[in-house]
Amino acid sequence: MPAFEIDKKIIASDILEEAFHCDLSKCHGACCVAGDAGAPLEKEETKILEEIYPIIKDGLRPEGRKAIEEQGTWIPDDTDDYATPLINGNECAYVIFEGKTALCGIEKAHREGKIDFPKPVSCHLYPIRVKSYRSGYYGVNYDRWDICSPACTLGQSLKIRVYEFAKDAIIRKFGKDFYHELEVVADEWEKEKSR
Repeated sequence: MPAFEIDKKIIASDILEEAFHCDLSKCHGACCVAGDAGAPLEKEETKILEEIYPIIKDGLRPEGRKAIEEQGTWIPDDTDDYATPLINGNECAYVIFEGKTALCGIEKAHREGKIDFPKPVSCHLYPIRVKSYRSGYYGVNYDRWDICSPACTLGQSLKIRVYEFAKDAIIRKFGKDFYHELEVVADEWEKEKSR
């Protein structure tokens, strides 16, 4: 897969090419309940989760509170990074449900104005995954997952590409200037492909 660099970020070209827009009516938030690990966390987010937990805990499910109180508001993951705890090795401890749809209890508290933190940036960025390296570089990749096939279909019908869907999260992570440069590269990429 071709890639390009903007300001020490190595970006996979499929972020510019592939269509994506979450379709909760079809996937029911499966990314919050599937998989074998919690949501990746940045180091500074571990402190934030510790601070906001007393504020958001009443809005979480009893089994989520139990998992957090037994494991902590965050846990080390298999790669010596950090992640959200899971309930019995399954869904994220911060998941709540509206009907059969999984939602983020952190995000709900944010929308209600209880906290300033919207949700972990890895969740906000999804389906983009960012890996930081000691060299100061970042790998920015599109994480393909079969549970997201409805999002690919909706993205195609709406003509929204991965980077456009994740605009707010990309700006949150890397800033407006970076996103503007990404848009310029995406336009050039489209022109190059149509030649």
